[in-house]
Amino acid sequence: MEKVLTDERCPVEAVSEIIGRKWVSLILRDLANGPQRFGQLEHSIKVSPRILSMRLQELEADGLISRQVFAEVPPRTEYTLTERGQLLIPVVETMRAVGKHFI
Repeated sequence: MEKVLTDERCPVEAVSEIIGRKWVSLILRDLANGPQRFGQLEHSIKVSPRILSMRLQELEADGLISRQVFAEVPPRTEYTLTERGQLLIPVVETMRAVGKHFI
């Protein structure tokens, strides 16, 4: 049977491009538990602030997380999964279940 080539992107490729970026699966893992502040994510993931900031900006641009800034002193910012971001949680949970067999 001949494979027909199309310009359509492969869904597996689309998800792996997101999940495959370093630190993204861990950010999603943490945000699956609810809103998190930058410092909480930084402490949990143990990643440099610069890299974490870059990944959060990318995820926000992809529509996977939202950022809410509270007018407090000092300012407080929380990150939350969007509805689109929630779609990736079953993938992260499957990674967790399978990963237990590799540690």
